[in-house]
Amino acid sequence: MKKIFIIGSINTDFNIRTPYMPKKGETLTGSGFFTAHGGKGANQAVASGRMGGNPLFLTCVGDDANGHALKEQLARDGIDTSMMKFSATEPTGVALIYVDEAGENCIAVAPGANNCLLPSDIEKVAEEIRKAEYEAARAQISEAEWMLLQLEIPMETVCKAVDVAYEAGVKVILNPAPMFPVPDETLSKLYLITPNETEAEKLTGIK
Repeated sequence: MKKIFIIGSINTDFNIRTPYMPKKGETLTGSGFFTAHGGKGANQAVASGRMGGNPLFLTCVGDDANGHALKEQLARDGIDTSMMKFSATEPTGVALIYVDEAGENCIAVAPGANNCLLPSDIEKVAEEIRKAEYEAARAQISEAEWMLLQLEIPMETVCKAVDVAYEAGVKVILNPAPMFPVPDETLSKLYLITPNETEAEKLTGIK
């Protein structure tokens, strides 16, 4: 069975329920708090794993308690984490999420180790520092049927992944969130793009 190759973000989400969205300078008492695993890339990987999609997830976490907990959870969801990176300098990404009584949310993300997922990781993944490297990512992409991407990792990493997948004949689906300008050359190589209304307006310039 061919793999679904997901390249993208992963975070630890800290959620608090509030009666309404806090105003500038306001302190609110929340009615509940919970921690969850998130990130747009991880959400794609988990959905694929739980549906039997045979996913391989290339992501980067910090070498900390949150990062190791995320890896263990991904493995329980049937996700191949063999290419997961651990950053020695950046913490695992976190998201702080307010959810009001109407179900509306407000999210602030500190990307942390997500920003350490670089174009070089698409070409090759280091086996060990100062030892031989191999083109694991390129080989894995070539063997996949689909690639899923989002924009919570550096844009140059997204563009490199699309280039390699396109050359290998792998179909790429991009969730353009959070919305940043995507080069036309990269857009032209996508099989499918899944913007919401706001993202579609920014992509096309059509209100």
